[in-house]
Amino acid sequence: MNWTEQFDGYCERTDLTYWSEPINAVTNLAFIIAALLFWRPSAGIPLARALTVILFLIGLGSYLFHTHATAWAALADVLPIAAFILVYLFAVNRDVVGLNGWFAFSATCLFVPYAVAVVWVTSQLPFFNISGFYWTVPLLLCIYAVPLRHKPGIARGFLTGAAILSLSITLRSVDEILCDTLPLGTHFLWHILNGVMLGWMIHVYIRHMLASGAMRR
Repeated sequence: MNWTEQFDGYCERTDLTYWSEPINAVTNLAFIIAALLFWRPSAGIPLARALTVILFLIGLGSYLFHTHATAWAALADVLPIAAFILVYLFAVNRDVVGLNGWFAFSATCLFVPYAVAVVWVTSQLPFFNISGFYWTVPLLLCIYAVPLRHKPGIARGFLTGAAILSLSITLRSVDEILCDTLPLGTHFLWHILNGVMLGWMIHVYIRHMLASGAMRR
């Protein structure tokens, strides 16, 4: 693979210059702002603090991708997203579901075959195949909300997050479809809503940890 190869994947981009996606680039501040907002509330909760750091890196990686538009920048974009999903899932398995150590880790590893299965299904469906991988997350939040319905704060929090993310993924998916109508595209709304959603998910986890008294785990 040529890691410096550039490509145009979004409606806003009209050439391969650095500032060809100014709105897509600048709206990554949504991730940075959310990370800074939850830096202090996450004190004393190591995984929450780790999630705020990863959220900051999501904003940085996405900024690099929407300015450089290269293969290496695409990797810098997706790796922090994958890290956030896995760390959050481990936190839920351990601190919300109540699994111990290796059981929580093993349950988190099951995300890989789950994601492969969901991506295969979405690849067969018109429209959903555009953002196939990302649909794994709102679906998983809804799945977890069912057995955790006895914890209404968590269940409602997960369903709220799933709803925000579903709207966000939809806006990501229609970006190039609507290019002729909306030359600016809709990808920037994906950034803004994702910043809100990921910040919300950190808040849900912190709220649970404070309520349960399970600090410094």
